[in-house]
Amino acid sequence: MIEFKLPSLGADMDEGKLLEWKVGPGDTVKKGQVVAIVDTSKAAVDVEIWCDGVVQELLVQPGETVPVGTVLAILSAPGDSLPLPPPGAGGRGEGGAPPRRPITPAARRRAKELGIDLDSMPASGPGGAVTIEDVERAAAKVSLPRTAAASDKQAEMRMAIAAAMSRSKREIPHYYLSEPVAMRRATEWLAKANEGKPITSRLLMAVLQLKAVALALKQFPEMSGFYRDNAFQPAAAAHIGVAISLRQGGLIAPAIHDVGDKTLEQLMLDLTDLVKRARSGSLRSSEMSDPTITVTNLGEQGVAAVYGVIYPPQVALVGFGRIAEQPWAEHGTLTVMPVATASLAADHRVSDGHRGALFLAELRDLLQQPENL
Repeated sequence: MIEFKLPSLGADMDEGKLLEWKVGPGDTVKKGQVVAIVDTSKAAVDVEIWCDGVVQELLVQPGETVPVGTVLAILSAPGDSLPLPPPGAGGRGEGGAPPRRPITPAARRRAKELGIDLDSMPASGPGGAVTIEDVERAAAKVSLPRTAAASDKQAEMRMAIAAAMSRSKREIPHYYLSEPVAMRRATEWLAKANEGKPITSRLLMAVLQLKAVALALKQFPEMSGFYRDNAFQPAAAAHIGVAISLRQGGLIAPAIHDVGDKTLEQLMLDLTDLVKRARSGSLRSSEMSDPTITVTNLGEQGVAAVYGVIYPPQVALVGFGRIAEQPWAEHGTLTVMPVATASLAADHRVSDGHRGALFLAELRDLLQQPENL
Protein backbone atom coordinates (compact mmCIF):
# COMPACT_ATOMS: atom_id res chain seq x y z
CA MET A 1 0.00 0.00 0.00
CA ILE A 2 1.28 3.45 -0.95
CA GLU A 3 0.06 6.62 0.74
CA PHE A 4 0.02 9.62 -1.57
CA LYS A 5 0.28 12.66 0.69
CA LEU A 6 -0.12 16.36 0.01
CA PRO A 7 3.48 17.53 -0.50
CA SER A 8 4.92 20.77 0.78
CA LEU A 9 5.34 23.08 -2.19
CA GLY A 10 7.41 25.65 -0.31
CA ALA A 11 8.23 26.96 3.13
CA ASP A 12 5.18 29.22 3.05
CA MET A 13 2.71 26.36 2.47
CA ASP A 14 0.86 24.86 5.42
CA GLU A 15 -2.23 23.63 3.59
CA GLY A 16 -3.73 23.32 0.15
CA LYS A 17 -7.15 23.12 -1.47
CA LEU A 18 -7.73 20.17 -3.80
CA LEU A 19 -9.19 21.56 -7.00
CA GLU A 20 -9.33 18.49 -9.20
CA TRP A 21 -8.31 14.86 -9.50
CA LYS A 22 -6.76 13.88 -12.81
CA VAL A 23 -7.09 10.17 -11.98
CA GLY A 24 -9.60 7.85 -10.38
CA PRO A 25 -9.73 4.41 -8.74
CA GLY A 26 -8.37 1.72 -11.04
CA ASP A 27 -6.12 4.09 -13.00
CA THR A 28 -2.47 3.13 -13.45
CA VAL A 29 -0.07 6.03 -12.84
CA LYS A 30 3.59 6.55 -13.65
CA LYS A 31 6.19 8.45 -11.65
CA GLY A 32 6.09 12.14 -12.60
CA GLN A 33 2.50 12.00 -13.88
CA VAL A 34 0.19 14.86 -12.87
CA VAL A 35 -2.55 13.32 -10.73
CA ALA A 36 -4.16 16.32 -9.05
CA ILE A 37 -4.42 20.09 -9.06
CA VAL A 38 -3.97 21.84 -5.70
CA ASP A 39 -4.49 25.51 -4.97
CA THR A 40 -1.90 27.15 -2.70
CA SER A 41 -1.64 30.71 -1.47
CA LYS A 42 0.38 31.57 -4.58
CA ALA A 43 -0.86 29.44 -7.46
CA ALA A 44 -2.81 26.43 -8.63
CA VAL A 45 -0.18 23.68 -8.94
CA ASP A 46 -0.20 20.44 -10.92
CA VAL A 47 0.81 17.81 -8.35
CA GLU A 48 2.89 14.90 -9.62
CA ILE A 49 3.03 11.36 -8.25
CA TRP A 50 6.46 10.22 -7.05
CA CYS A 51 6.11 6.49 -7.83
CA ASP A 52 4.41 4.04 -10.17
CA GLY A 53 1.20 2.44 -8.92
CA VAL A 54 -2.50 1.80 -9.26
CA VAL A 55 -5.01 4.16 -7.66
CA GLN A 56 -7.15 2.31 -5.10
CA GLU A 57 -9.03 5.07 -3.28
CA LEU A 58 -9.32 8.86 -3.28
CA LEU A 59 -9.58 10.06 0.30
CA VAL A 60 -9.89 13.82 -0.25
CA GLN A 61 -12.49 15.30 -2.56
CA PRO A 62 -12.29 18.45 -4.71
CA GLY A 63 -13.08 21.55 -2.70
CA GLU A 64 -11.53 20.27 0.54
CA THR A 65 -8.67 22.17 2.17
CA VAL A 66 -6.24 19.93 4.05
CA PRO A 67 -2.87 20.36 5.83
CA VAL A 68 0.43 19.42 4.20
CA GLY A 69 1.12 15.74 4.83
CA THR A 70 -2.53 14.66 4.62
CA VAL A 71 -3.02 11.36 2.79
CA LEU A 72 -4.87 12.26 -0.40
CA ALA A 73 -5.11 8.81 -1.94
CA ILE A 74 -4.18 5.16 -1.50
CA LEU A 75 -2.31 3.33 -4.24
CA SER A 76 -1.05 -0.20 -4.69
CA ALA A 77 2.33 -0.99 -6.18
CA PRO A 78 2.35 -2.27 -9.78
CA GLY A 79 1.44 -5.97 -9.80
CA ASP A 80 -0.29 -5.95 -6.42
CA SER A 81 -3.79 -7.39 -6.41
CA LEU A 82 -5.50 -5.15 -3.86
CA PRO A 83 -9.23 -4.98 -4.55
CA LEU A 84 -10.75 -1.69 -5.60
CA PRO A 85 -13.07 -0.08 -3.02
CA PRO A 86 -16.77 -0.70 -3.53
CA PRO A 87 -18.92 2.10 -4.95
CA GLY A 88 -19.50 4.73 -2.31
CA ALA A 89 -16.20 4.07 -0.54
CA GLY A 90 -14.47 6.96 -2.21
CA GLY A 91 -13.50 8.11 -5.66
CA ARG A 92 -15.89 7.69 -8.55
CA GLY A 93 -19.04 5.60 -8.51
CA GLU A 94 -22.62 5.63 -7.31
CA GLY A 95 -22.90 7.23 -3.88
CA GLY A 96 -19.22 8.29 -3.92
CA ALA A 97 -17.56 11.44 -5.16
CA PRO A 98 -18.91 13.00 -8.33
CA PRO A 99 -17.15 11.94 -11.53
CA ARG A 100 -14.31 14.08 -12.77
CA ARG A 101 -15.51 16.88 -15.01
CA PRO A 102 -13.37 18.15 -17.88
CA ILE A 103 -12.40 21.79 -17.55
CA THR A 104 -10.74 23.74 -20.34
CA PRO A 105 -7.40 25.38 -19.45
CA ALA A 106 -8.79 28.82 -20.35
CA ALA A 107 -11.75 28.27 -18.05
CA ARG A 108 -9.50 27.21 -15.18
CA ARG A 109 -7.28 30.26 -15.57
CA ARG A 110 -10.25 32.63 -15.81
CA ALA A 111 -11.95 31.07 -12.79
CA LYS A 112 -8.76 31.52 -10.76
CA GLU A 113 -8.52 35.17 -11.82
CA LEU A 114 -12.11 35.79 -10.78
CA GLY A 115 -12.08 33.66 -7.65
CA ILE A 116 -14.90 31.46 -8.99
CA ASP A 117 -15.49 27.95 -7.57
CA LEU A 118 -15.52 25.39 -10.38
CA ASP A 119 -16.92 22.50 -8.33
CA SER A 120 -20.64 23.23 -8.70
CA MET A 121 -20.61 25.32 -11.84
CA PRO A 122 -23.05 24.40 -14.65
CA ALA A 123 -21.18 23.15 -17.73
CA SER A 124 -22.18 23.71 -21.34
CA GLY A 125 -19.16 22.40 -23.22
CA PRO A 126 -18.79 19.14 -25.16
CA GLY A 127 -18.93 16.11 -22.88
CA GLY A 128 -19.98 18.26 -19.93
CA ALA A 129 -16.81 20.36 -20.01
CA VAL A 130 -16.68 23.66 -18.13
CA THR A 131 -15.84 26.42 -20.60
CA ILE A 132 -14.67 29.99 -20.18
CA GLU A 133 -18.19 31.13 -21.10
CA ASP A 134 -19.54 29.11 -18.15
CA VAL A 135 -17.07 30.86 -15.87
CA GLU A 136 -18.04 34.30 -17.14
CA ARG A 137 -21.75 33.56 -16.62
CA ALA A 138 -21.09 32.32 -13.09
CA ALA A 139 -19.03 35.41 -12.33
CA ALA A 140 -21.86 37.66 -13.47
CA LYS A 141 -24.11 36.08 -10.84
CA VAL A 142 -21.70 36.61 -7.98
CA SER A 143 -22.67 39.61 -5.90
CA LEU A 144 -19.16 40.07 -4.47
CA PRO A 145 -17.15 42.38 -6.74
CA ARG A 146 -14.52 40.52 -8.74
CA THR A 147 -11.82 42.87 -7.51
CA ALA A 148 -12.56 41.83 -3.95
CA ALA A 149 -11.79 38.17 -4.67
CA ALA A 150 -8.56 39.10 -6.42
CA SER A 151 -7.66 41.39 -3.53
CA ASP A 152 -8.27 38.58 -1.03
CA LYS A 153 -5.99 36.24 -2.99
CA GLN A 154 -3.27 38.87 -3.18
CA ALA A 155 -3.54 39.50 0.56
CA GLU A 156 -3.27 35.76 1.20
CA MET A 157 -0.13 35.60 -0.92
CA ARG A 158 1.45 38.55 0.87
CA MET A 159 0.75 36.87 4.22
CA ALA A 160 2.32 33.62 3.01
CA ILE A 161 5.42 35.43 1.75
CA ALA A 162 5.69 37.37 5.01
CA ALA A 163 5.46 34.16 7.04
CA ALA A 164 8.19 32.44 4.99
CA MET A 165 10.52 35.44 5.08
CA SER A 166 9.97 35.95 8.81
CA ARG A 167 10.89 32.33 9.38
CA SER A 168 13.96 32.75 7.19
CA LYS A 169 15.29 35.76 9.08
CA ARG A 170 14.44 34.13 12.40
CA GLU A 171 16.09 30.76 11.71
CA ILE A 172 18.85 31.38 9.15
CA PRO A 173 22.04 33.26 10.12
CA HIS A 174 22.45 35.19 6.88
CA TYR A 175 25.65 36.72 5.60
CA TYR A 176 25.83 38.95 2.53
CA LEU A 177 28.53 39.57 -0.08
CA SER A 178 28.60 41.42 -3.39
CA GLU A 179 30.95 41.72 -6.35
CA PRO A 180 30.96 44.12 -9.31
CA VAL A 181 31.13 42.11 -12.54
CA ALA A 182 32.40 43.55 -15.82
CA MET A 183 29.80 42.68 -18.45
CA ARG A 184 31.34 43.96 -21.70
CA ARG A 185 32.32 40.54 -23.00
CA ALA A 186 28.97 39.06 -22.06
CA THR A 187 26.94 41.88 -23.65
CA GLU A 188 29.03 41.89 -26.85
CA TRP A 189 28.88 38.10 -27.15
CA LEU A 190 25.13 38.13 -26.55
CA ALA A 191 24.55 40.81 -29.20
CA LYS A 192 26.51 38.77 -31.73
CA ALA A 193 24.74 35.53 -30.81
CA ASN A 194 21.36 37.22 -31.33
CA GLU A 195 22.22 38.71 -34.73
CA GLY A 196 19.66 37.72 -37.32
CA LYS A 197 17.44 35.93 -34.84
CA PRO A 198 13.76 36.84 -34.50
CA ILE A 199 12.83 38.51 -31.23
CA THR A 200 11.13 35.34 -29.99
CA SER A 201 14.35 33.34 -30.35
CA ARG A 202 16.86 35.77 -28.86
CA LEU A 203 18.77 34.93 -25.72
CA LEU A 204 18.44 37.10 -22.64
CA MET A 205 21.26 38.00 -20.29
CA ALA A 206 19.32 36.15 -17.59
CA VAL A 207 20.11 32.76 -19.15
CA LEU A 208 23.86 33.51 -19.17
CA GLN A 209 23.60 34.43 -15.50
CA LEU A 210 21.64 31.28 -14.64
CA LYS A 211 24.11 29.04 -16.46
CA ALA A 212 27.08 30.78 -14.79
CA VAL A 213 25.49 30.24 -11.36
CA ALA A 214 24.94 26.55 -12.12
CA LEU A 215 28.54 26.05 -13.24
CA ALA A 216 29.88 27.91 -10.20
CA LEU A 217 27.84 25.59 -7.96
CA LYS A 218 29.82 22.63 -9.27
CA GLN A 219 32.87 24.12 -7.57
CA PHE A 220 30.97 25.25 -4.47
CA PRO A 221 28.28 22.63 -3.75
CA GLU A 222 27.65 23.99 -0.26
CA MET A 223 25.66 26.81 -1.85
CA SER A 224 23.06 24.45 -3.31
CA GLY A 225 20.84 22.17 -1.26
CA PHE A 226 18.64 22.12 1.83
CA TYR A 227 19.11 22.57 5.57
CA ARG A 228 16.76 20.15 7.31
CA ASP A 229 16.79 18.44 10.70
CA ASN A 230 19.90 20.39 11.77
CA ALA A 231 21.93 19.07 8.85
CA PHE A 232 22.84 20.20 5.35
CA GLN A 233 21.67 18.04 2.45
CA PRO A 234 23.69 18.90 -0.68
CA ALA A 235 21.88 18.81 -4.01
CA ALA A 236 22.91 16.35 -6.72
CA ALA A 237 22.04 18.85 -9.47
CA ALA A 238 21.40 22.57 -9.82
CA HIS A 239 17.64 23.10 -9.85
CA ILE A 240 17.58 26.89 -9.85
CA GLY A 241 14.54 28.73 -8.57
CA VAL A 242 13.83 31.80 -10.70
CA ALA A 243 12.10 34.70 -8.95
CA ILE A 244 9.09 35.70 -11.08
CA SER A 245 6.80 38.64 -10.33
CA LEU A 246 3.12 37.87 -10.87
CA ARG A 247 0.79 40.24 -12.69
CA GLN A 248 -1.68 40.30 -9.81
CA GLY A 249 1.13 41.07 -7.38
CA GLY A 250 3.41 38.87 -5.32
CA LEU A 251 6.37 36.70 -6.17
CA ILE A 252 6.99 33.05 -6.93
CA ALA A 253 10.26 31.18 -7.55
CA PRO A 254 9.75 27.85 -9.35
CA ALA A 255 12.70 25.78 -10.53
CA ILE A 256 14.35 25.17 -13.85
CA HIS A 257 15.78 21.68 -13.47
CA ASP A 258 19.36 20.59 -14.26
CA VAL A 259 20.47 24.05 -15.34
CA GLY A 260 24.15 23.10 -15.48
CA ASP A 261 23.53 20.42 -18.11
CA LYS A 262 21.49 22.52 -20.54
CA THR A 263 22.48 24.71 -23.46
CA LEU A 264 21.73 28.41 -23.38
CA GLU A 265 19.12 27.91 -26.10
CA GLN A 266 17.32 25.24 -24.06
CA LEU A 267 17.50 27.40 -20.94
CA MET A 268 15.91 30.27 -22.87
CA LEU A 269 13.04 28.01 -23.93
CA ASP A 270 12.66 26.71 -20.37
CA LEU A 271 12.71 30.19 -18.87
CA THR A 272 10.14 31.53 -21.32
CA ASP A 273 7.86 28.56 -20.66
CA LEU A 274 8.29 28.82 -16.88
CA VAL A 275 7.41 32.52 -16.75
CA LYS A 276 4.37 31.97 -18.96
CA ARG A 277 3.05 29.09 -16.87
CA ALA A 278 3.83 30.81 -13.55
CA ARG A 279 1.71 33.79 -14.57
CA SER A 280 -1.13 31.63 -15.88
CA GLY A 281 -1.21 29.39 -12.79
CA SER A 282 -0.10 26.09 -14.33
CA LEU A 283 3.08 25.12 -12.48
CA ARG A 284 4.06 21.57 -11.53
CA SER A 285 4.66 20.50 -7.94
CA SER A 286 8.28 19.50 -8.65
CA GLU A 287 8.97 23.02 -9.89
CA MET A 288 7.76 24.38 -6.57
CA SER A 289 9.45 21.90 -4.22
CA ASP A 290 12.76 21.22 -6.02
CA PRO A 291 14.64 24.58 -6.13
CA THR A 292 18.08 24.08 -4.55
CA ILE A 293 19.04 27.77 -4.80
CA THR A 294 17.19 30.89 -5.96
CA VAL A 295 18.33 33.54 -8.43
CA THR A 296 16.62 36.92 -8.49
CA ASN A 297 17.29 39.56 -11.11
CA LEU A 298 15.95 43.05 -10.47
CA GLY A 299 18.06 44.78 -13.08
CA GLU A 300 15.02 45.45 -15.26
CA GLN A 301 13.51 47.34 -12.33
CA GLY A 302 16.50 49.63 -12.32
CA VAL A 303 18.11 48.72 -9.00
CA ALA A 304 21.89 48.62 -8.74
CA ALA A 305 22.00 45.60 -6.41
CA VAL A 306 19.67 43.22 -4.60
CA TYR A 307 20.30 41.58 -1.23
CA GLY A 308 17.68 38.89 -0.91
CA VAL A 309 16.30 36.74 1.88
CA ILE A 310 17.02 33.02 1.62
CA TYR A 311 13.96 30.88 0.96
CA PRO A 312 14.06 28.01 3.48
CA PRO A 313 15.06 25.22 3.44
CA GLN A 314 17.47 26.50 0.76
CA VAL A 315 20.84 27.82 1.93
CA ALA A 316 21.68 30.55 -0.58
CA LEU A 317 20.27 33.17 -2.93
CA VAL A 318 22.07 34.96 -5.77
CA GLY A 319 20.98 38.40 -6.93
CA PHE A 320 21.81 40.48 -10.00
CA GLY A 321 21.30 44.22 -10.38
CA ARG A 322 21.10 46.32 -13.53
CA ILE A 323 23.90 46.55 -16.06
CA ALA A 324 25.10 50.16 -16.08
CA GLU A 325 28.17 51.93 -17.39
CA GLN A 326 30.71 52.83 -14.71
CA PRO A 327 34.31 54.08 -14.55
CA TRP A 328 36.55 50.99 -14.64
CA ALA A 329 40.29 50.58 -14.24
CA GLU A 330 41.65 47.81 -16.47
CA HIS A 331 45.31 47.08 -17.25
CA GLY A 332 46.33 50.43 -15.86
CA THR A 333 43.85 52.34 -18.00
CA LEU A 334 40.68 54.07 -16.90
CA THR A 335 37.75 53.24 -19.14
CA VAL A 336 33.98 53.00 -19.10
CA MET A 337 32.61 49.51 -18.52
CA PRO A 338 29.10 48.02 -18.38
CA VAL A 339 28.96 46.56 -14.87
CA ALA A 340 26.44 44.52 -12.90
CA THR A 341 26.56 43.80 -9.18
CA ALA A 342 26.25 40.13 -8.28
CA SER A 343 25.26 39.49 -4.67
CA LEU A 344 25.09 36.43 -2.45
CA ALA A 345 22.96 35.77 0.61
CA ALA A 346 24.15 32.55 2.25
CA ASP A 347 23.48 30.46 5.35
CA HIS A 348 26.34 30.68 7.87
CA ARG A 349 25.43 27.22 9.23
CA VAL A 350 26.60 25.73 5.94
CA SER A 351 29.24 28.08 4.51
CA ASP A 352 31.33 31.06 5.54
CA GLY A 353 32.36 34.35 4.01
CA HIS A 354 35.61 32.95 2.61
CA ARG A 355 33.80 30.30 0.54
CA GLY A 356 31.10 32.77 -0.38
CA ALA A 357 33.70 35.21 -1.72
CA LEU A 358 35.34 32.47 -3.78
CA PHE A 359 31.93 31.48 -5.17
CA LEU A 360 31.24 35.05 -6.32
CA ALA A 361 34.72 35.27 -7.82
CA GLU A 362 34.07 32.07 -9.79
CA LEU A 363 30.73 33.45 -10.95
CA ARG A 364 32.44 36.68 -12.04
CA ASP A 365 35.10 34.79 -13.99
CA LEU A 366 32.55 32.56 -15.73
CA LEU A 367 30.69 35.60 -17.01
CA GLN A 368 33.95 36.79 -18.63
CA GLN A 369 33.84 33.68 -20.85
CA PRO A 370 30.29 33.66 -22.25
CA GLU A 371 31.33 31.50 -25.19
CA ASN A 372 32.04 28.65 -22.74
CA LEU A 373 28.69 28.78 -20.93
